[in-house]
Amino acid sequence: MKLTVNGKTHEVDVEDDMPLLWVLRDELGITGPKYGCGIAQCGACTVHEDGVAVRSCQLAAGDVVGEITTIEGLGTPNTLHAVQEAWIDLQVAQCGYCQAGQIMQAASFLDLNSEPTDDQIDAAMSGNLCRCGSYPRIREAVKSAATKLRRV
Repeated sequence: MKLTVNGKTHEVDVEDDMPLLWVLRDELGITGPKYGCGIAQCGACTVHEDGVAVRSCQLAAGDVVGEITTIEGLGTPNTLHAVQEAWIDLQVAQCGYCQAGQIMQAASFLDLNSEPTDDQIDAAMSGNLCRCGSYPRIREAVKSAATKLRRV
């Protein structure tokens, strides 16, 4: 099957029901999306399918219909995405394991809502778990990124 990931088309020889997460990590060597729970409840594996946040642990490779973007393809080759910049500026990451999924969820959310309230941010990010509890910094980074994106 052919998959477009981070702007490049890849041909992979895998079963249609193989989770996209395993295709990305094991077949393509893309390690940004992480295995967390395997049941789409933690968000560590979040990627974009045509800009929409999806859980790659539960999306079968054969069901992919759009272009996949991982944390590695979120910005441009020479520029970080506004969400990535905000994460660095506000030093959001603690252990870092969940952060790629958090960033991907936030970027997709901000494409839909450029002026989110705290409650909207909390609701949008609620499916992404952070075992370190960096939720206040995550919320501040999403607000900061929203402001940056509105200026563009």
